[in-house]
Amino acid sequence: MTSQTWTWSPTAYQTNAAFVPLLTTPILTRLAPQRDETIMDLGCGDGILTAKLAKEYGLRKVVGTDGSPEMVDAAKKEVERCGVQGVCECVVWDGQEMEKSVWAGKAVFDAVFSNAALHWMKRDPAAVIRGVKSILKPGGRFVAECGAHLNCATIHSALIAAVTRRGYDGLALSPWYFPTKEEYKTLLESHGFKVLHIEATPRQTPLPTDIGGWVDTFGGSFMAPLTPEQRKEVREEVVQTLRPVLCDREGKWTVDYVRLRFVAVLE
Repeated sequence: MTSQTWTWSPTAYQTNAAFVPLLTTPILTRLAPQRDETIMDLGCGDGILTAKLAKEYGLRKVVGTDGSPEMVDAAKKEVERCGVQGVCECVVWDGQEMEKSVWAGKAVFDAVFSNAALHWMKRDPAAVIRGVKSILKPGGRFVAECGAHLNCATIHSALIAAVTRRGYDGLALSPWYFPTKEEYKTLLESHGFKVLHIEATPRQTPLPTDIGGWVDTFGGSFMAPLTPEQRKEVREEVVQTLRPVLCDREGKWTVDYVRLRFVAVLE
């Protein structure tokens, strides 16, 4: 995650979005962590994957970074719970500012890994890639999964429409950057990366709660300028608009995710 005009709730995240770190087998396989490597988890969120990397792969060092102080606090607790404090460090840092970090220009990391975070770095996606380049060793890997073009398109359009109807610019309030694979491949290559693999894969994802919980967890940027009453109205409008298309007869909700996964090497 990156910094926002609203505050992340680790509790809501674990309640409504616990599936995020659980659906990472494809991208972790692509990362293929090697013993004694130093890896950054860019946009580490609540630290579930950060601690997993530190605990299971025999790494020399894992650094988790995230723009949300609340999520970094949760990540530190997860690292402590897993007993990997000696290997793992979690730091508040916006991925769009990585070129200004203490690691920039020092070729510290064998790999930078990111799951479900890059699409939150909408302000300057190119700066993210430049920052990753600045901290990788020559030949280092950038391996990530994030939202692709059409990711959560049904929810995204419903939120934009509901907020726009209340006199705000719903598109400008959207916090997400969902590129096509062609667009992101070009961006990587223009910054000196060789793209070994890139794909955009649809992934229907059942929710542990309902779409209202999803909006509570991820839709805060849309809600930031609204009054409390308007927020309630928008939430209910989105739920009722999407119920016929995303909720089955048993009351189970499924979201239309599309995931961008890539492996790139710094040349």
